[in-house]
Amino acid sequence: MRKLAVEDILDLRAYERVRSDMRAEVITLKKVRRISVGEVVSVVFENTKTMHFQVQEMARAEKMLRDDQIAHEVATYNEVIPDDNQLSCTLFIELVEDAQMRDWLPRLVGIHQAVTFVLEDGSVVRGYDPGAERLTREDITAAVHFLKFDFSEQQVAAFLAGPVKLCVDHPKYPVNVQLTTEQHDELSKDLVL
Repeated sequence: MRKLAVEDILDLRAYERVRSDMRAEVITLKKVRRISVGEVVSVVFENTKTMHFQVQEMARAEKMLRDDQIAHEVATYNEVIPDDNQLSCTLFIELVEDAQMRDWLPRLVGIHQAVTFVLEDGSVVRGYDPGAERLTREDITAAVHFLKFDFSEQQVAAFLAGPVKLCVDHPKYPVNVQLTTEQHDELSKDLVL
């Protein structure tokens, strides 16, 4: 998948002119790319468009005017854009109340290692968080993780053939969700070059 370049990021005035349309497009895109996995976990599968919007919003919020500032954001968010034969997502533990966070975050330690795709041929593609050592301690997990899923050529073919399940095999949070046709079709675009 194409990575972002500094030249892709509009300056603040140009972005303000297209922001409303770009925001609406990304909201619509994320509705399909967001998958609820049980009661408190959801994942949003990222691509170049979702990360482009994220960088634009960061540049806007931080009033970034210099190329070096933009280059730093582009490099950071390019890490989230999937490579070939890969899917990439942001995992959210969706809790808003302190009591819920104190209850769930300690129970979900290791969740970043427990998210898988289960394919029709029986193969399993396990997600991993490249930055987990910075975000997870032994007694509590972060509410947000960035996961990558690396597929072999055979697993890509099995994914494209479908059906596909997204599963969490964490002992405190076992959940299986079958992708809808719309979700499957959308994520398949990320795996086809």
